[in-house]
Amino acid sequence: MAKRKRLTPARSDFLGGNDQIDPKAADIDTRAPETKAMFSMGVAKTTSRPPIAHVAGEAALTAALTEMTDMVAKARSEGRIVEVLDLSQIDMGHLVRDRVHVHSDDLDALKSSLKARGQQTPIEVVDRGAGTEPRYGLISGWRRMVALSEIGAPEVLAIVRQPKTSSDAYVAMVEENEIRSDISFYERARVVVKALEEGVYTDPKQALQTLFSNVSRAKRSKIKSFMTLVETLDGALQFPSALSERTGLELAKRIQADPANAEAMKARLAQAKPTSPEAEIAVLLTEERARKTVPTQASTQIKVTFHPKDGRVELTGDGVDEALIKDLNRWLKTRRP
Repeated sequence: MAKRKRLTPARSDFLGGNDQIDPKAADIDTRAPETKAMFSMGVAKTTSRPPIAHVAGEAALTAALTEMTDMVAKARSEGRIVEVLDLSQIDMGHLVRDRVHVHSDDLDALKSSLKARGQQTPIEVVDRGAGTEPRYGLISGWRRMVALSEIGAPEVLAIVRQPKTSSDAYVAMVEENEIRSDISFYERARVVVKALEEGVYTDPKQALQTLFSNVSRAKRSKIKSFMTLVETLDGALQFPSALSERTGLELAKRIQADPANAEAMKARLAQAKPTSPEAEIAVLLTEERARKTVPTQASTQIKVTFHPKDGRVELTGDGVDEALIKDLNRWLKTRRP
């Protein structure tokens, strides 16, 4: 068995210089310490200061949690987190909707899908602040909200947006709905009119260009024509979203040519009380069809002569009077491109 060798202190003459260290004066024990003598029962004493690795680990964990909290807060403010909200905390009338009517078949299909697969696409809401009831205002997802409420769902998946202005909120709603092709021209025009009425925009051109910046100029022109119908007939129509593009443009021209036509339309609708989209459109077009027959009914008393050389039409006969000319001018205006 090898003997352990005691270590002696370094020789003072190795330190250099003239100074000599006296072990006794320096109170240096020249004996090599025994390992067992250092600790009781051979066990090392614990230190009162935590290891540096432990301190560094706690600091790193705190920094990571702070960074994660900041990231979540930023993601929520930017609308990148889907949250679960109570339906009762969402005001569906926060914005004037561009959806006037939901077809029952479409709504039934959506409810069946929600029951079978759950909500797949979150709605969009704005946080109106603590203390406001309901706290959140609906931006987009009105049909999903209607379907969820009808099947008795207590909660909804939602993304909380923070639009800077009311205009931004309306744009978000319009852009989400423009993805679908079943939004009618009347519904598009209605949201423009209502946004103007609420003071979100002060100029129709600005409203159209802001809300429908991603559609063609021709489409915006048609929406503008339908605004005439909304401004004059909204509330009188029972099935406004059923108006086709062609029929709506034809009715708009008539009203623009003579605003009195709008009052006549409302009077006929109030009297007829149509119960279907087809019946309502027939009532709206009744006067137009009557005007088409005016020249035919008076043809026995009126002679029509066309002069191709100068592009002139000449009407002569007992049936030519101021009333005929007025009706003819109105009819011609509705036919101009």
